[in-house]
Amino acid sequence: MAKKVLSLPFLPLPLLLLLFFFASGGILKLANGQEMKTWCVAKPSSSEAELAANIDFACNQIQNCNIIQEGGPCYYPNTAINHASVVMNLYYQLNGRNNWNCDFRASGLTTLSDPSHGGCQYA
Repeated sequence: MAKKVLSLPFLPLPLLLLLFFFASGGILKLANGQEMKTWCVAKPSSSEAELAANIDFACNQIQNCNIIQEGGPCYYPNTAINHASVVMNLYYQLNGRNNWNCDFRASGLTTLSDPSHGGCQYA
């Protein structure tokens, strides 16, 4: 009787790296040991209603949204996408940089590029 061989699906290296990143908690560790930080921002395709809901949720969780209030370092540009991105990232950073902490009902995305601008420094 012939033996059955269990074959595992072939996963290309980029897909394996992506899967590792999603399980790593938001810090991408390179082969040389160097770590790359990640940030959470609002998707440009998000609706105004989604952005407002994200601001409300994140501000209720982090309990301090002075950073996006008038006079705060991240008030400008005074747009919903900017304000949402700032507080979504604060929530993401404070909750361990897990990918699920940047989902926001599929309106958030993680980036390897620091979105800080002017006096607005993302955590």
